[in-house]
Amino acid sequence: MNNKQAKDFIEGLEELEKEKGIPQEVIFEAIESALVSAYKKDYGTSENVRVEVDRENIEVNVFVRMDVVEEVEDVSTQISIEEAKSYDERYEVGDYIEFQVTPADFGRIAAQTAKQVVVQRIREAERGMIFDNYITRQGEILTGVVQRVSNGTIFVNIGMTEGILSVAEQVPGEHFTEGQRLKVYIMDVRRTSKGPQIFLSRSHPGLVKRLFELEVPEIEDGTVEIMGIAREAGSRTKMAVYTDDENVDPVGACVGTRGSRVQNIVDELNGEKIDIITWSDDPEELISSVLSPAKVERVIIDGEKMATVVVPDYQLSLAIGKEGQNVRLAAKVSGWKIDIKSQSQYEEAYGEFEEMESEEE
Repeated sequence: MNNKQAKDFIEGLEELEKEKGIPQEVIFEAIESALVSAYKKDYGTSENVRVEVDRENIEVNVFVRMDVVEEVEDVSTQISIEEAKSYDERYEVGDYIEFQVTPADFGRIAAQTAKQVVVQRIREAERGMIFDNYITRQGEILTGVVQRVSNGTIFVNIGMTEGILSVAEQVPGEHFTEGQRLKVYIMDVRRTSKGPQIFLSRSHPGLVKRLFELEVPEIEDGTVEIMGIAREAGSRTKMAVYTDDENVDPVGACVGTRGSRVQNIVDELNGEKIDIITWSDDPEELISSVLSPAKVERVIIDGEKMATVVVPDYQLSLAIGKEGQNVRLAAKVSGWKIDIKSQSQYEEAYGEFEEMESEEE
């Protein structure tokens, strides 16, 4: 390779390093590995071949390694101590000698054979770097751009690669078009035969949690902690928050001045309703809170993580919610199984509400 060709090649590697983030040394090692394969294929030699690419002049040299032995058993890999000493008296049994054996036409043969291998190694290096970058970011959110939509699946440009937003991880009622920006949650990162695949979500509860961490400084610095979160994407989220700092209102911190903080998140989620309640270690207090906005008359602990909740008759449908959503989310966010009864239902089953209370007293 002449000086200009060598210079152009180095510049190409520098550009590749800048654009793809692949170190030049990775490319050189890929080339050397490919050239070893090419030499073995065309010249039939085996394990004792080494190919070296001069990093400055991009000259290719092939070396064969011969082990110095007392008695030669394999002429392709061994050299006698007598012959070795004819090159240098200092050689001893157990040493090795390398001879340069670069064929005159090896440059042409190697280039033809190595091209596809080098391309593959570059692709593998890229895939490895992509995987390493995103595997550490599982559970984070990032902003991407819709690249294309195919059979309902949205492919999102997230920087180094495309992420997959499947139909199952989209929010009912949301529609995105090519070129549109959106926030996504990195749900899973997997190695596959096609390279790393990044699975994204818009419906995962973690998306809401991360949005609050970005929006609310008190959550980011640990003053306020998210104790539980339950979500039915596109419709409603319930989130329980707690702080041991008596000077901080955890719900108020999340809501923000005039609701500004929570409104920013609602806007990002296209109007999804968000209920924020204060976490309590007292089960009765916690269960009463998570059923908000319904008013609770009484909480009866029935067993391990099981409770019956009594609400005024006119609050029963509100407590249960449309198609059971309110009580379903309340159960998820609190970790309790909740059975809701109206006051009339409870009195019919167990007697007068007031009598029950007086008997307990």
